[in-house]
Amino acid sequence: MSMSIVQYFGNQLSKCGYCSGTNCSKSHGMHAYSMRCQDYQDLIDRGWRRCGNYCYKLRNEDTCCPCYTIKCDALEFKLTKSNKRILRRMSRYLRDGKRESGSGNGGDGDGDADDAALHGEVNASEPQPQLPDKSPAVINVEQVASLVEAQKKPNPVAKPSPPAATGPSAPPPTLGTNKSAAPISNAPRKKAKQMRLERRQAKLGDLAPPPPTKPGSQEKGLRDFISSASESDKHKLQLRLVHVHSNEFKRTLPASYSLYRKYQISIHNDPPKDTEAYKDHLQMTPMKNEKPIDGPEMGYGSFHQQYWLDDKLIAVGVIDILPGSVSSVYFFYDPEYSFLSLGTYGSLREIDFVQTIAESVPSLKYYYMGFYIHSCPKMRYKGKLSASYLLCPETYVWLSLTDAIRSKLDENKYQRLNPDDSARDVNEFLMEHLDEVMLLLDSKTFTDYKHYLKIVGQDKERDTIVEYSRLVGKDCARRMLYVNMS
Repeated sequence: MSMSIVQYFGNQLSKCGYCSGTNCSKSHGMHAYSMRCQDYQDLIDRGWRRCGNYCYKLRNEDTCCPCYTIKCDALEFKLTKSNKRILRRMSRYLRDGKRESGSGNGGDGDGDADDAALHGEVNASEPQPQLPDKSPAVINVEQVASLVEAQKKPNPVAKPSPPAATGPSAPPPTLGTNKSAAPISNAPRKKAKQMRLERRQAKLGDLAPPPPTKPGSQEKGLRDFISSASESDKHKLQLRLVHVHSNEFKRTLPASYSLYRKYQISIHNDPPKDTEAYKDHLQMTPMKNEKPIDGPEMGYGSFHQQYWLDDKLIAVGVIDILPGSVSSVYFFYDPEYSFLSLGTYGSLREIDFVQTIAESVPSLKYYYMGFYIHSCPKMRYKGKLSASYLLCPETYVWLSLTDAIRSKLDENKYQRLNPDDSARDVNEFLMEHLDEVMLLLDSKTFTDYKHYLKIVGQDKERDTIVEYSRLVGKDCARRMLYVNMS
């Protein structure tokens, strides 16, 4: 089992990618050397987000554009008319191979508006946070992980045993077809309501099948629109799930980088520096491909979901698959296919992907879309997804995104959101938990704070450690290893 190892950088000040203000975006930042998938799930449930190995959390009360974590319950998601129009447009294009007149550079009327109403162009352009000037301390992650593993219950100061000789690490397990690329299944899926009914009947010992529904009485779902492909179609669209450390990722890197570069230049006029910058942003991840027996077939970790039209890569969705969610990191596409509203289409396919996983892992039913920024009109699009929830920045509970909440945010860009004034963070870090915070003093020594204090006496880093612990919550503060190397 890997362990989360982080170095906290404290308060950060940078240019805002939403309002373009200078030195007005205020956040907390930390570098993650390694991260357990459950720990990252817990962090994003406290308002954190990652870019490569850098994790950040906006200081919403002080920053220029408060950012509220937003998620969608994929099992409760309902298609809008615009969603259906975009799905039908894609089906017609695959079937006939014809670009529809009037579908322009982003789609028809409502379709185009809805493309800016999901993660499409705008979500893909969620600005990369400005990294701190300070570089993280250099540590041997594998050596530290071995040290911690060998000392499940460390002495006041734990010393490592000599590391065992090992050969080159084996590549991560490959996924699906093409040895590491897994096509997304188009098999028909039961509706969530039907699944709940069947589970309830089984629990009661009633194994009789559910009563049949009348033809046409049930509204078509997302999968009904997606699974309309036939052998006679002019074009074939295939989705492949590629882990970022797989051989398939390396094989398709030239195609994905070329697509990313084309997208950045055409859509944002911001060409990437080179392939390494692309990998730092969209391949680098602190998470390994964890495969617990009760998890999804592909496991947890960081993936690229590639959209292949015939033999051409036309879009890539960068996602993290976590114990409770699929988190959208980035999305980019070929501008030549903007008439297909690929941004919206990609969001719908990612929701469908969550629904598919939830069939075997019911707890994994949420689709995280990053941040909802109400004070920035062009970033309100995410709130148009049905069954959307915002995270309260103080109590860290989820609240349905309603018109009442929108009205509150119209009045003041920062809001607590939770209407219960007496509610508190159930994962709140208190001073009584400080002794349990684990510290890495160097690559060979780690200890808890209680024994660390006995070694150093008065600790000048105490306030910083407390701030970090409050931001990540008591559970992560106890589990993760805080790098405290001067």
